[in-house]
This record gives sequence, structure tokens and C-alpha cells, in this order.
Amino acid sequence: MTPIQPREATRSLRPLLQTLRDLVVSMGPLLLLGGGLLVAAYWWLDPQPPRQVKLATGPAGSAYASFGERYAKALARERIQVQLIATEGALDDLAHLRTGTADVGFVRGGMADAVADTEAGIVSLGSLFYEPVWVFYRRDLAIARRQPGGTLQHLTQLRGLRVNVDQDGSGVPQIVEKLLALNQLRPTDLQLSNLAPDAAGEALRQGRLDAAVLISAPQAGLIRTLLRDPAMALMAFEQNEAYSRHLPFLSTVSLPRGVVDLAADLPPQDVPLLATTTALLAREQTHPALRQLFAQAALGLHGGAGWFNGARDFPNTRTSELPVSAEGDRAINGTPPAWARYLPFWAGNLLERMWLVVGGLLVLMLPLSRVVPPLYTFRVRSRVFRWYARLREVESRLEAGTDEREALLDELDELDRVTHRIAVPLSYAEELYALRNNIFAVRKRLMGQRARAGGPADRQGTGRRAACQANDGQNI
Repeated sequence: MTPIQPREATRSLRPLLQTLRDLVVSMGPLLLLGGGLLVAAYWWLDPQPPRQVKLATGPAGSAYASFGERYAKALARERIQVQLIATEGALDDLAHLRTGTADVGFVRGGMADAVADTEAGIVSLGSLFYEPVWVFYRRDLAIARRQPGGTLQHLTQLRGLRVNVDQDGSGVPQIVEKLLALNQLRPTDLQLSNLAPDAAGEALRQGRLDAAVLISAPQAGLIRTLLRDPAMALMAFEQNEAYSRHLPFLSTVSLPRGVVDLAADLPPQDVPLLATTTALLAREQTHPALRQLFAQAALGLHGGAGWFNGARDFPNTRTSELPVSAEGDRAINGTPPAWARYLPFWAGNLLERMWLVVGGLLVLMLPLSRVVPPLYTFRVRSRVFRWYARLREVESRLEAGTDEREALLDELDELDRVTHRIAVPLSYAEELYALRNNIFAVRKRLMGQRARAGGPADRQGTGRRAACQANDGQNI
């Protein structure tokens, strides 16, 4: 078997490469149009989120701060940096959202203004967990006051005591004021202070406070410390159902017996409590993909059972005071798309936000693609037909007799050599062979006129040239 020489291999690939080039050039206008529209849609939709987002959390050591760190780790896996903004609490978080200094924040129920905040473009990504109203007091206080059973059970029993109600930015003072008003108490009826939670816990243990009101998830370290402190007692809200009817943002919950410490049977009985529901709020200007990431992270961080809820009770959209964003509703209540299980976040997000645009472009491009075959045909045939102009010029000069026949013959020979280097697909070979035959016909006619006009020697040379050109014609 004879090996294929490099030159022959190159010659055999040349028509294929030429065909591919013609296809690319013919489709060029369509590809440029489609690419331009796709780039414009990408710029308009901005499908890829920024790499940094600001999350407003509570003070150091709070449950909000702990959850903020867990959200930061969850989003870091998608290469999103979460900047944690330490605040005084939920009300301060809401203030950051309103001013735009934070993109996302933890806000408990009763803080938001449903009308004003909705108009300001603040939306919910779902409710995350319960935050009970904890009223801790010193046990010796109840004994000294000779309360029934040695416990405090009503807010009215706090009259005249030194009570801390957390910092103003936490939102706790506003909720406590509403609770006192239901009991016909004024803030001046108590000795109120606004220490930070950790400072209040220390002051309570040292006897500089009689009671402290905290609103926090049980994950907070201070809450668990006070629950285990034998010198501290937790006030039960025996009238929690009545409170929840007056203040709809409050829910009735119960601290189960033994949930703090089963071995020590702590607490020794169920404790009825009131609780707010904390939601994850975001600004509408926050990129939709970031809102989706936070909502998806919430499923993993808050979906388990807790002291006050069963598994999959949170996150939910039932208790949200503000409208729930489409991303939060889809993540919590919807079914994730199939590609989300197999593609990385950036690819799945790009596909989710661009598929409609890509589909629209395909619908638009299909009718326009009909111009590609005519363009391809024109390009291939033009490589052949453009030489007819030169052949016609030679023929016109031949008929006019203004040029020497030898010069015309050389020009025809050059034209024949050029056409032998033209590569066209087999389906267009007929036009190429027709051109070569026409060149041969004009050359034959020219040589015939030369033979009639020349002498014997000239006729001999003409005969050799004619024989050579005839062989070329047969090769074509």
C-alpha cells in the first residue's frame, strides 16, 4: 500500500478546510447578530451576582452573630464573601436595610412596618426560628417577696424592680413597652436600664439587677448559661394565649420539661412562653441570585428540630410580615430544578436566568438562518464566476484583434493555471469544469486563428501548444 505523501494529504484536506471556511463566513452575520443580542441580554439581566454581600447581625455572642458566621461559611462555598455587620440587634438590622448599608439582615417580628418597608423595597426570604421572650430574675427575689410557689408569673410583679430591657437598637424595649401597656404598666413604674445582653447577665448575677428581659433564640450562649444557673429563675407566661391575641406578631410556645438538661430534669416542668418569629429580610436591590443563595442556605441551617419547633417547621413563609420574594418562596416551597443537583451554582444560576433569552434567540434565529444557504452558494460560486469577467475580456480583445495572439494565449494559460487551484465542494464542481471548458474553447479558437495566419514553423509550434492544452482539457 503506497503511503500518502504530505503534499497529497494537504491537497486532500484543502477542499474540506475551504468548505468549513465558507460555512463560517456565510454564517458570520447571523452569529454576530445572535452574539450581540446575547451580550446585550447578559448585560441587561446581569445574571451573575457580585462576589460580596453585607449581612447585618446582632451583637457579639448573640444568636444572630452565630447564625451570621454560619451563613458566611455556607456562601463561601459558592465563592461569595459575606461581610458581617455587627449591630445592637433586630431594630438596628432593619435600620441598616432601610438605609442600604446592609443587603440582608435578621429582623424579628413586630419590628417592621408592613406598609412603609414594603414600599421601601424590603422583602422577606422566609421566617427562620422562634425567639422567645425570656424574663430571668433572681430566685431570692421571689422568696424575699414571698410570692406563691416562690416564682414570678406576671409582669405586674416586676413593678418597682430594677429590670434591664436590652439596648434600644435590639427592638426589645419597644416590645417590652407593648407588654407593659397590656398590663396597665408604664415604663416609669419599673427601674429600666438598657445594658447589652452580656453586661446585663453579669449585672444580674452580681445582684445589680433584679430581672432582665431578653429576646433571643436558645442557641445564644447567655440564654443557656442563665437557664443552668441555680440562682436564676425563668418567668412563665401563663397568659401567653391572651398576649398572642392582642399582639399578633407573638406566638405561643412552650419550653419542654428536661429540654435544657434531661439528666438534671431541667426545667422540671413545661414553661409557657411567648415568642417572636425572626425572618431573614433583604432589599429588592440585592441581586436575585444572592437572595436565592441565602434562602437555600436557610433550608440547611434552620430546617432541623429545635427546642420550640419540629423538623422542617422552619424556614417557612406562613409567618412573614412582609411580602416573600420569589427566590425565598421557590427555595422554601418549590422544587429545585433538575440542573441544580448537577451543576455548580454559577452555571445553574446562569442557565436559570438566561434560558428564556436563549430560547427567544433561537426562535428569532431560525427564520433568519434561511439566508445562510444562499450566502454559502453565492460565496462558493463567486470563486468560479468572477473569472468569467477576465475570460470575456480576453475574448473581446481576440475579436477586436488589438492584441497579439501570443500575449492573449499566455493570459489564457495563466487563467487556466489559476482555475486549477480553485477548490470547491463536489456539489459545485459542475460550474468549475464549465469554466475550464470555456477557457479551453477560447484558447482553441485563438490557436486556430493563429494557425491560419502563421507559417509552417509557427503552425508546428502552435500544434504542440494545442496538443498540450488539449491534454489539459482532457484532464479537466
